[in-house]
Amino acid sequence: MKPRMNFYQAAPETIKALTALETHIQSTGLEKSLIELVKIRASQINGCAFCINMHTEDARKRGETEQRIYLLNAWRESPLYTDRERAALAWTESVTLISETHAPDDVYEQVRAQFSEEETVNLTTLIGAINAWNRIAIAFRAVHPVKVKASVA
Repeated sequence: MKPRMNFYQAAPETIKALTALETHIQSTGLEKSLIELVKIRASQINGCAFCINMHTEDARKRGETEQRIYLLNAWRESPLYTDRERAALAWTESVTLISETHAPDDVYEQVRAQFSEEETVNLTTLIGAINAWNRIAIAFRAVHPVKVKASVA
């Protein structure tokens, strides 16, 4: 796959604004581990290899376990996630697939049982931001770094 353009160079002020939103989200008080889980899950749904690669690496750096990363796509069937994480992941799926789900009341109620109004807005903004990054990366064919495995002699 070949990148279509370097969007950072093409529109630096626009990317700077989106990056500023990312910086703000990190300072909202949402748990760093939760932020990364949301970013990974939305990126999985959208099929954004660049973002999946980036955010699984970021999650590992923040202490996330391999098992929780591997099972994230099947979070409903795993006991490894807290009720708060489950609510955030369900909301992530609903908001990412909003044209299909229309953010149903039952999922909203799950979120509101775990998150304050302010946290709910911040979580929803986080989901919107990662969806924007996914769309930019996919549309312009951003290519994730490729690590070459050392050959065994």
